[in-house]
Amino acid sequence: MSNFRNNRNKKKKKNMNDGEVVRVRLPNRKKKEMFASADLMLGANHIRVRCFDGTTRVGRIKGKIKKRVWIREGDTLIVVPWDFQAEKCDIIYRYTRPQVDWLRGHGYL
Repeated sequence: MSNFRNNRNKKKKKNMNDGEVVRVRLPNRKKKEMFASADLMLGANHIRVRCFDGTTRVGRIKGKIKKRVWIREGDTLIVVPWDFQAEKCDIIYRYTRPQVDWLRGHGYL
């Protein structure tokens, strides 16, 4: 009986990804998306973010992201600046740690 359990556990370990990233979403320049880093939590679904174009903006977590993903200080994000207020933006995506490592390894960050 124990031999059966050992074989089953080996198969489970073999099928796991070991942290390999299959797909990483990149910002779409045509839609004015860009990388940003979460700087300070302001409350009420607002975060101060430091965008990769050099400006600091107040980011708003959209409802779709708010219900599914927790965002913390230091996270790498994709944001879309507002057309009518340049100091504000919408947060549309948060990268996980393996995705950030992949982006750094391939020269995107």
